[in-house]
Amino acid sequence: MGNIKLVDEQTLAGHIARLPHGRASYKQLLRELGARGDARRDLDQLLQRMIARGRLIETRSGHYMLADRQNEYVSGRLSLHRDGYGFVIPDRGPGPDIFVDAESAAGAMHGDRVLIRLRGASRGNISRILSRAHPEVVGQFRYHPRGCYVIPYDEKIREHIQIAGGDEIPPAPAQVDRLGDVPAFETATPQQLDGAVVNVEITRYPSPTESAQGRVTELLGRAGDFGIDVEIMIRKYHLPHRFPPEVIEEAEGLPAVISAAEIARRRDFRSLDAVTIDGETARDFDDAVWVERREDGRFHLHVHIADVAHYVREATALDGEARLRGTSVYFPDRAVPMLPLELSAGLCSLLPRSDRLVLSAILIIDRNGETVEADFCEGVIRSAERMTYTDVNLILEGDTGLRQRYAPLTGRFDQMAELAGILNRRRHQGGSIDFDLPEPVIEFDELGLVKAIVRSQRNTAHRLIEEFMLAANEAVASLLARRLPASLYRIHEKPDPRRVLEFEQEAAAFGHSLGAGPLRARDFGFTVRHRDHTKSRRQLIQPEGELPVTSRHYQALIARIAGKPEERILSYLMLRSLKQARYSADNLGHFALASPCYTHFTSPIRRYPDLVIHRLLKALLRGAPPSAAATPLATVAEECSFTERRAADAERELMEWKKARFLEDRLGDEFPGIVVSVTKWGLYVELLDLFIEGQVPIETLAGDRYTYRDSQRAIVGEKRKKKFTVGERLVVRVDRVRAGEGKVLFSWVPGAA
Repeated sequence: MGNIKLVDEQTLAGHIARLPHGRASYKQLLRELGARGDARRDLDQLLQRMIARGRLIETRSGHYMLADRQNEYVSGRLSLHRDGYGFVIPDRGPGPDIFVDAESAAGAMHGDRVLIRLRGASRGNISRILSRAHPEVVGQFRYHPRGCYVIPYDEKIREHIQIAGGDEIPPAPAQVDRLGDVPAFETATPQQLDGAVVNVEITRYPSPTESAQGRVTELLGRAGDFGIDVEIMIRKYHLPHRFPPEVIEEAEGLPAVISAAEIARRRDFRSLDAVTIDGETARDFDDAVWVERREDGRFHLHVHIADVAHYVREATALDGEARLRGTSVYFPDRAVPMLPLELSAGLCSLLPRSDRLVLSAILIIDRNGETVEADFCEGVIRSAERMTYTDVNLILEGDTGLRQRYAPLTGRFDQMAELAGILNRRRHQGGSIDFDLPEPVIEFDELGLVKAIVRSQRNTAHRLIEEFMLAANEAVASLLARRLPASLYRIHEKPDPRRVLEFEQEAAAFGHSLGAGPLRARDFGFTVRHRDHTKSRRQLIQPEGELPVTSRHYQALIARIAGKPEERILSYLMLRSLKQARYSADNLGHFALASPCYTHFTSPIRRYPDLVIHRLLKALLRGAPPSAAATPLATVAEECSFTERRAADAERELMEWKKARFLEDRLGDEFPGIVVSVTKWGLYVELLDLFIEGQVPIETLAGDRYTYRDSQRAIVGEKRKKKFTVGERLVVRVDRVRAGEGKVLFSWVPGAA
């Protein structure tokens, strides 16, 4: 066939599709495509990308089949239950998760990518482990005379990791100076390290006949040490947290002074009083704004974003590390930044009264909130002030002292608030969903210990910045979609019909509905079946019909429940019914924002997709085609979606640990709460004032014998018929806290008001 240059997945997929049964071996592809030298390397990379995306399935080493041409195998990510069985979430296409029994799951670990041989529509056996999720595991070291082992902190990793003799203590560079009351690590014995928190490199993965084995690479501290919870989360989620020497060297070598030539070729905004507006504890400042209302009633909005792409060039060590991290991770008392501090807190941070390079969106917006003109340029600014949301909100509310202190800027803030209101009204008219769910904020004392958990406060200043960033993101996305053959989008797909039906059933208990008319499973061409043999969840299979629900239905319901007792729980359930937003090379629109075209442009210091968008925009502005990146945008989108979810999971779990530890000193205390979930195991209750969730085990419910009734989604007493459903308010007592797992157990207090 000659030496074919494989430029995209379609070429290779089309070739394999023409082969018998849509299958091919690696040697066959080399021969038929004439791939030699660079072409062979390209083929290797292309095969791996297609496997990672689920488009190809490697049935055994060097043998491939098209995923959409077979119904025998499915590849996907394994989610294990602590009882040993699990579910495989398919890589491609709609359909049910695949149930795997404990015997078949033996030898695999939670998170592994596996190949499943199907046994029916939603059951299968693991045929092959495609890739391992855990090169390392963090856990608690346990000494035993017949062999030491480590108990993983991830409860879904059920196996203890056996530690071979001599592998209990890592070399000195991997250690810290002291571990509580034991000697320095280099003189400690395995027995003295019993109970220590360690990180372990897996040297042998589990099999049906052998347990996993590893060697200790880091000794992190004791379970109760200050800051140890953050160290555990970093390693549990495999967050890159140490910058390699070459990355630090590259960052330190960047020029601290902007050259006159660089300023001369940019648009100069330094005479304008643009400001940054962030939280009091913000760690980086990557956006500055400026607004002016002209005589014709139109607003000129400037959104200036730190020009990170000027410093972080493609194919450099800095770029590789930023892509690996994907995003900064923000814990309550510490951050793991995407970029070294020399950039995130220095050269790229829009510090007040300092010259900084920016990529600017200049928008002209009419009285109706429509962007009638959009201009983009490379610029230089000098932020007039580092403002906080609190101060700007007080200024807008008329605080005399602050209005005097910032007198030159108060008129500007008033115009910002006016424009933000216009933009918000336009978004609302378009159907944009605005969830205003309260979020917990942890307050620390002078020793760094949790002293309180309070409700976050979103004010006018928060919404002001949100509206300006949304407008800039949408304008950039629209330009790139029109002018470039490929771009990176932030998409939010329409909700899954099964989730909508489940929400409608839950909302009906409160007398509410999305108002889209009666929604029934058969209207969409799918049936309801139990997810697995435990019959603990429902699964709606094979949706085919068009979903008659739009963002306006969600928006209208939010308005109807505003201020009502059920607002909080129904908002939470609505949010759960929606899909997760993600990055994509395909523009599928943004359901929640009711936007046909959206991207992320405004946070390149902390998000890699924004940096990619900056590079695309800068290339367009310079009249040069974007560089032919070695990695397709679709792959970058998948990587960034993964790192975003990983960061969110780590942040959420650490918050649960912090909240659980806060309750350790409150055992026996009683709190009002609301039931947020009902399962056969019991109630999940969130404390109203503290945003802490815990479980009330069904066997602890007093005064009757209680059973879970799936048809009612309720727990019901057999004699007195007392019923517990989602949204019910009750009083619970703190019974037990497992702070090291972020778990809290409550008991119901009958008759308490």
